[in-house]
This record gives sequence, structure tokens and C-alpha cells, in this order.
Amino acid sequence: MTQWESLLKNLGEWRGSFTRVSPQGEILADTPSVVSLEGLNNNQTIRQIIRLGGDEKVLEYSSLGRGVLFFENGAFSQGTIQLGPFSEFGAELGLIHENRRLRLVQLFDKNGQLEQFTLIREHLAETPATQSPALTTVEALLGEWQGEAVTIYPDWRSPDRYSTKMHLQLDSSGGLVQSLSFGDRTITSTATINGSILRFSQDLQKQIQVLLLPDGASATSPLKVQFCQPLFLEVGWLITPNLRQRMIRSYNDKGEWVSLTLVTENRVNFV
Repeated sequence: MTQWESLLKNLGEWRGSFTRVSPQGEILADTPSVVSLEGLNNNQTIRQIIRLGGDEKVLEYSSLGRGVLFFENGAFSQGTIQLGPFSEFGAELGLIHENRRLRLVQLFDKNGQLEQFTLIREHLAETPATQSPALTTVEALLGEWQGEAVTIYPDWRSPDRYSTKMHLQLDSSGGLVQSLSFGDRTITSTATINGSILRFSQDLQKQIQVLLLPDGASATSPLKVQFCQPLFLEVGWLITPNLRQRMIRSYNDKGEWVSLTLVTENRVNFV
């Protein structure tokens, strides 16, 4: 399946809202939205109309930029392809499941500081606007998850497919212990929990934050992006209590975008 054919999985009229969120999880604004994608010229061209509040923007395109990649189910990410000093940095990560989409935009300012998120929750017009389980505390994610991952690359090499396992549990001090296995590698890390905010690493220069958001969403990001350090941005979506998707956009230590991974996982055991 070509990238363009995967884009076509997003055709339709999507109704929902754009919710601006601070790095601390405070909801700053919530604006109703309608985003329609229509195929023209036998789907050789896409007309995209974005209605946000009282504003409307119309885009037409017949090719894809270098900063975007699509998975076969229509999930995608677009954003910065090269991190540079004193320049804004960010990306959108979009998940899709049946008649619903969940998209997350993560933005960093010119100093590399995490600036804000935009959470976009949508459903196809004429279909039910169902919601995912609340994810106000990490307890909703505890247990053992097994899944399949697909990694695709901006240089068009063949995708990699592999199994994943994730085990999440609380330790005796109330912190979160995460054990993540993919392929033949296992990484264990711990996080402090402050309500809907999880913080990994005590080193402020390398601290990773997971922010729990409405409708089963979660945002994983560094508090500060820095040149010469690899980094990743992640969105998670708890679609049902035992089904979750995650997308990870990864950059190397030169600040180059190097891969995009989609994980679909099911909970097999509760803690």
C-alpha cells in the first residue's frame, strides 16, 4: 500500500474539537472543529477544509511532504524533520480507530522548552461520538500489555514488525515501574506520580513527562529538547479498557527524524 493510499483512509468529514493544554495539563481552550477530506480527480488530489470556531481554511494537495508518514490503517505523523538550535520544534501524531481519530500536537519554543499541546478528538459525521475510558490516574493502565509494533522510516526502507510487552505496576513508595520489551530488548524505568503527571528520570536535563489527558489520551515528551541528545515524542490512546494504541516519533542525536512506530496492544493481565 502506498503512502497516498494510506492517506485516503482519512477521507470523510470529521467532527470534534481542538483542545489546547498547558504542559501541566491545564485546559486553556476548547474549540469545536470540522475537518473534511475529500478526494478529487479520482482521489489524485485531496481537498481539506478545516473549520475551527468561526475560521475556515481550505487546502488542496496532490503529494505529501517530507515530514509526514502514514501507516496502512491511516494513522500518521507530520512535523519537524530536523531539530535546529533556536528554532521552534514540534509534531502532530494522529491515531485512527474505526469511526474515530485522536490527534496530538506537541510544540516546543525556540529555547527547546515544552510549550503546549493541542489534543484533537474527532468522529466521522453521522456516526456516534463515543468516548474512551477516563485516564485521570495511572491506575487505568496498570497490568501487562502485549502488542505488535510496526516501524516505518522517512528513507522508505522496508518496515520493521515485532512483538512488544509492557508491564506497569506501582512500587512500595507509590511510584510507577515500567518494564518495556520490544524485540530482544527490555528497558525498565521508574516514574514519580503527581496526579495526572508522571515524570521519568531525576535528571532535569533528561526528564521525560507523561501527561494523562481526556478521553484516554496521554502525551509523552521531554520537558526540554536539546541538540546532540536523541529524543522521542509519543501519543497514547486507551480506546477501550483493554485496547491501547501508541505512536512514537523518534529523533537521533543529530536531531534528525529517523523513524515512526505504531504499537497496538491488548491488556492480558491486571495488577
